[in-house]
Amino acid sequence: MKGYIFEYQNENEFRKLERSVKKYNMLAYKKLTFEYYDSLKNGKFLGKLISTNSKEGTKSYALTIPTDEMFAKVHGEMTLHYTVYESKNIVLLETISPEDILSEGHRTELPTYKGVMISKANQEKDMFKINLLNMLQK
Repeated sequence: MKGYIFEYQNENEFRKLERSVKKYNMLAYKKLTFEYYDSLKNGKFLGKLISTNSKEGTKSYALTIPTDEMFAKVHGEMTLHYTVYESKNIVLLETISPEDILSEGHRTELPTYKGVMISKANQEKDMFKINLLNMLQK
């Protein structure tokens, strides 16, 4: 097995998103830190292969991180995007999506509504989605 090294497309922004995941979804953060990162370092690439660039020798992946079902329905699946440079033994960590809610969560304390964090910018829209999903479940 090869040992891969992590590099970042934008380390400051990635760390902010990572801290936001830690703050608002500890289970996803633990899975990301203790399982997924170790697998990537050991050369076991997880997630869906998005694209391959044979000229540069890269493969881009999107790895879905397990999160609360209601969060996924309101804001979208939490996904780690990364690119593998196999010839250089480098894993380039690009971003964690949904970036908008995670970066907003890093800047300010986000309120919650019925157990789901909501954006201050789109508060009405998020609350409407949560209420609609709750009504559909009944």
